[in-house]
Amino acid sequence: MTVASASFYDRSAAQMIALSKSEDTLNTQIATGKKLQAPSDDALAYSRLRGLATQTADATAYGGNLAIAASTLSSADTALTSITAQLTRASELAVQANNGTLSADNRRAIGEELAGIVQTIASLANGKDAQGQPLFGDTSGGTAVTQNADGSYAFAAGTAPTIPIGDGQSIASSVTAAKVFTFGGTDALKVIGDLAATLQGGGALGSAASDAITDLQTAANQVNTAQASVGARAARVELEQSSQTAAATTRETLRSGLEDTDVTAAITELQKTMTTLQATQASFTKLSSLSLFDYLK
Repeated sequence: MTVASASFYDRSAAQMIALSKSEDTLNTQIATGKKLQAPSDDALAYSRLRGLATQTADATAYGGNLAIAASTLSSADTALTSITAQLTRASELAVQANNGTLSADNRRAIGEELAGIVQTIASLANGKDAQGQPLFGDTSGGTAVTQNADGSYAFAAGTAPTIPIGDGQSIASSVTAAKVFTFGGTDALKVIGDLAATLQGGGALGSAASDAITDLQTAANQVNTAQASVGARAARVELEQSSQTAAATTRETLRSGLEDTDVTAAITELQKTMTTLQATQASFTKLSSLSLFDYLK
């Protein structure tokens, strides 16, 4: 008579099925590199992974904005450095023009160079960022510096465009042209242009050169202030980028711990499971074939 019972078979079958399922799961984890294959594997871990994925998507978008802000601020800083160089040259020419021994031809030559400086500064001020927007424009998107019909200049004076760089955080991508060039009811281009016109006209110079020297120093200070503001914002962007890099590293560590397979541990567990399954199968085969006489021996 075969010594067996329904409970013996059911228990053995359940044990082997569980071990086979565990073997399949471990093989899948090793092959895919992922511990979780479905939400039912670990609902809490899946929920946390969805949250991390959302954070990563937001960080990616903000990271792109930070890169744009950094690029724009860098371009603005470069342009302001070039504008400062032009103002320095204009000041040097104003000092030369203030020399009463200059001939009319000398004064005209200085006036022509000053007129060229006005055009150069206006061109620098109307530079574009990587997105094709005016570096020193406002939210209207219009030209930063516009020459009027009478030869004077108008400057973008609204609010500088801002770029979102984090949850509830944004940063102005530059400064408006009005904050760069205007001061005390006048502006740098007018100061240089007026002196250029006086010198080119050949009339009496009077105090035009000395007045221009003083105003150009004020204009240079104005540009330096604008450049300092741009530099402070660039430093903030760099700090935010470093912070986001650190946060991304932390998120990746959390994600990996929740989702990625520890291959070494999984292989060890697979070998253990396979050994147990083989032993269980062998034991079941041997025990299920025993007779009562075998037990009585």
